[in-house]
Amino acid sequence: MSCCAAAAGTTLVANGAGQRLPPSEELWLASRALGGGLRQTDLSVPGVHCGACITTLETALRVRPEVEQARVNLSSRRVVIVWKEEIAGKRSDPGELVRAISERGYATHLFTPSEEEGDAVLKQLIRAVAVSGFAAANIMLLSVSVWSGADAATRDLFHWVSAMIAGPALIYAGRVFYQSAWNALRHGWTNMDVPITLAVTLSYGMSLYETIGHGEHTWFDASVALLFLLLIGRTLDHMMRSRARSAISGLARLSPRGATVLHADDSREYRAISDITVGERLMIAAGERIPVDGRVASGISDLDRSVVNGESTPISVAAGDLVEAGTLNLTGPLVLEATSSARDSFLADVMGLMEAAEGGRARYRRIADRAAQYYSPVVHLLAFLTFIGWMIIEGDVRQAMLIAVAVLIITCPCALGLAVPVVQVVAAGRLFQGGVMVKDGSAMERLAEVDTVFLDKTGTLTVGRPRVVNAEDIAPDVLATAAALAVYSRHPIANAFQDAAGGGPPLAGEVRETPGAGIEAKTDDGIYRLGSRRFATGGLGFGGGQSEAVLSLDWRELACFRFEDRLRPATAEAIEAINDMGLDVAILSGDREPVVEALANHLRIKDWKAELSPRGKVEACIAANESGHKVLMVGDGINDAPALRAAHVSLAPATAADVGRQAADFVFMHQPLTAVPFAVETSRGAGRLIRQNFALAICYNLIAVPIAILGYATPLVAAVAMSTSSLIVVANALRLAGPPSSSAFDRMECIADHRPSGTGR
Repeated sequence: MSCCAAAAGTTLVANGAGQRLPPSEELWLASRALGGGLRQTDLSVPGVHCGACITTLETALRVRPEVEQARVNLSSRRVVIVWKEEIAGKRSDPGELVRAISERGYATHLFTPSEEEGDAVLKQLIRAVAVSGFAAANIMLLSVSVWSGADAATRDLFHWVSAMIAGPALIYAGRVFYQSAWNALRHGWTNMDVPITLAVTLSYGMSLYETIGHGEHTWFDASVALLFLLLIGRTLDHMMRSRARSAISGLARLSPRGATVLHADDSREYRAISDITVGERLMIAAGERIPVDGRVASGISDLDRSVVNGESTPISVAAGDLVEAGTLNLTGPLVLEATSSARDSFLADVMGLMEAAEGGRARYRRIADRAAQYYSPVVHLLAFLTFIGWMIIEGDVRQAMLIAVAVLIITCPCALGLAVPVVQVVAAGRLFQGGVMVKDGSAMERLAEVDTVFLDKTGTLTVGRPRVVNAEDIAPDVLATAAALAVYSRHPIANAFQDAAGGGPPLAGEVRETPGAGIEAKTDDGIYRLGSRRFATGGLGFGGGQSEAVLSLDWRELACFRFEDRLRPATAEAIEAINDMGLDVAILSGDREPVVEALANHLRIKDWKAELSPRGKVEACIAANESGHKVLMVGDGINDAPALRAAHVSLAPATAADVGRQAADFVFMHQPLTAVPFAVETSRGAGRLIRQNFALAICYNLIAVPIAILGYATPLVAAVAMSTSSLIVVANALRLAGPPSSSAFDRMECIADHRPSGTGR
């Protein structure tokens, strides 16, 4: 897809009366209310394909007074605009946002994820590659005869045949660049495709001039080969981004196209997922995926929630339970009440996180943008000065023009333009494969810089689900009695009794729960009480590093149950891997001091703080930042959100509260805490490759440009050299997708494969 494609504008819809709505009204209705007087509009801009496009669009939008934030996602060709509903007491016109984009030469319409659109772009590029490749191969064959010393008549014939092959091939395959360059120029600015178009056109024009004048040499092969190699680079770039978006496409396939809606009169209607509204009842049969977030109204079934927590073990749901979009209903029919629309569902949230991965631009990306912004005028000036210089030295217009064309070709910034985005796309794809979502591309740069890791306790180091640690010391009948009484409570500890006892019927009798204390049941045997020691027996509580609950009969203690929260899988190995990376580790928790101390000792973490308020966690992050440390904060709760914002970079599990997930830069989907060292190591690797790519691009230009200016590179040699540098940059970026070699990764692979790593504690 070319930059600045000159096709259609916004798509119009009809209202209930069949009348066509104006674009501004449609944009307002299609926008999403964010609260606080802000709305969000997502637009598709198919012509975006480079860093200069991003800079142009974001600058054009951010100067508008109603725009609060504008971000362009290069992979999805998507522009996300957050804008104010009112400016100076007047309602904002979202149509102005479309006009601001159109004035820069970009066609735009409302964003709707479409896998077919992406396939169409790839097919167009592949056809262009095939046409230019076929033409280049045939012209090369004819050129061999010319180079071998053909007589003048044969040489002229082959030149004319080459011209007839090259002309249609350049027109068809070169549209990708010609449309982009033309739209840029007619709107008063330049982009990377302008010098490319000039190089191809001038090379063909000079060759045609030589053919008409019975010249000995032509460069039809160079112009077509240049286009062929440029299209290969453009196709690789598109495929790379499609590869990163394949994760999003895979998530999109988890959402059904529609669902059966149950009306009040018990009639049924199959409706597209986009038309489902909050509050409607949906029938979900066994084997179907949940279309939107909802609450179970009736029915009992098992759900596969691996898309949510990475675990393959199904969970049971019944009336009142919340379910997420994308989860698979396994065993029985369910009736759901929709609690969100499709675009506000869990699955849409996860897809949004993935789409945002490439949208953020790190420091390196901004450098590439500035380089691309100033590239065209500098290259044009350099080529012009080269032409003037050779005219002064040689006085040969033909020779000066050929050398200027070679300069235009050899200075193509493809390698520089690919240096950052390809690495970020590969890194984001690798992180996704490891269960880590990136919300902001710049977060990878910041994560590579961290030297300190702050870990929350409950929900981060642990799974937030207590277990009975002394169940084997309790008589089975006493444990069964406690579990039968705990059935009546929704407290998290009550579930631990069910897990320990393996379930069972509830205790018969008159049951009453005292919030914050425990449960009481009046039975034929007497009064059972389960809860705190004071509630059950009137005594003092246990003061160790574990929680406790006491079961009593008529105030006489029958058993004391002790609990501890379960560690996330491979937590000890993850902590060791973090230490091996040279990072300092500390625990910041709001839990009681004995509990935090016991956990810290178990994990061999020396630095820990307990009973911290949200403000206390923020102050700890700020103090570390002010002392020169770069902090990674890992937390999950609403109380962690301020600290997640205050840290240099942050990471949260997918099970975190909504506020926590929104505040974090990374979200890891699976249970093991090894996601933390995995994300750090991947980000460090991405940073190394970006620096290497910049070095490769700079070295290439330092060597190639003087060679071209001095006249030692023909247009054909220049085309091969330029494209080779781009392929080298892409190949270097792909090394990140290969098997990791660090000891931390070796250990994590052992954990993932369920093989003993020899490092567990």
